[in-house]
Amino acid sequence: MSTTVPSSGLAAPAPADRVEAPDAHEAVVDGPDAAGAAPVRTASWGADPYANALRTGRGPLFLRRSDGWLLPLDVERWCSDAGSADLSALHRCEGPVLDIGCGPGRLVAELASLGHRALGIDVSEAAVARTRGLGGAALLRSVFDPLPGEGRWGTLLLLDGNIGIGGDPAALLDRAADLLGADGLLIAETAPVDVDERVRVRLDDGRDGRTAAASTCDAEPFPWARIGTPALLRHARAGGWRTAGQWGAEGRTFVSLRRPVRERSARTSSQSAESANSAPVISSQLPK
Repeated sequence: MSTTVPSSGLAAPAPADRVEAPDAHEAVVDGPDAAGAAPVRTASWGADPYANALRTGRGPLFLRRSDGWLLPLDVERWCSDAGSADLSALHRCEGPVLDIGCGPGRLVAELASLGHRALGIDVSEAAVARTRGLGGAALLRSVFDPLPGEGRWGTLLLLDGNIGIGGDPAALLDRAADLLGADGLLIAETAPVDVDERVRVRLDDGRDGRTAAASTCDAEPFPWARIGTPALLRHARAGGWRTAGQWGAEGRTFVSLRRPVRERSARTSSQSAESANSAPVISSQLPK
């Protein structure tokens, strides 16, 4: 998973060199961009409770609202192989795939095994390291940072609650439209209840602040959203997206959307130009 303002017997990782864009030999500097501005970083998902959970492959781990309500995070599932519900989404993917908030990398690894060119992005160093350890390609990057292949991805994934990134689903959908190619596909997992809420949360390992790790986490609240299928479809229609499908599997709910037909933002055009002119220093490589 990944936050910022407004997630099996595979081959070893590719040599450290560069990340290629979906359809061109494009690379992005993992640090300041061509204009000299460092990419946005949010430390919350790099805090010890999350990093420790990914390293051990188990929880407990929660998102805690300010009123004390806890949302359990399914670390064990994230750190396992892709399951049948995951596959129900992955088999719908088209073209090169960008997994936004890739976490420990099960989806990127499975996509590679299915023959897709796939890249994961996450703001957690532990998540990126684990994804690469599975043989997947991953960058330490927020979805709102400059990214390889902007405007040319075939499919974007927002699974495992990542439709909540940034706490503003409309802004996230707008950014997704900039990343996708014409008629590109967005596959999102929604909350299994009819909800549309914006909250500020903290990562919590269930120890009530009794450890240094939990105290560090408590100092860093971040914006998040929970959104069910009806609410996501409302936001999507408002942004010009077309519904491609809805389904459920193993108690999880999914929506696929087609990119709206509209002019790309000036911000995206500028980012793509900067990306193309940046030095190839990323230590990962997309599957061929």
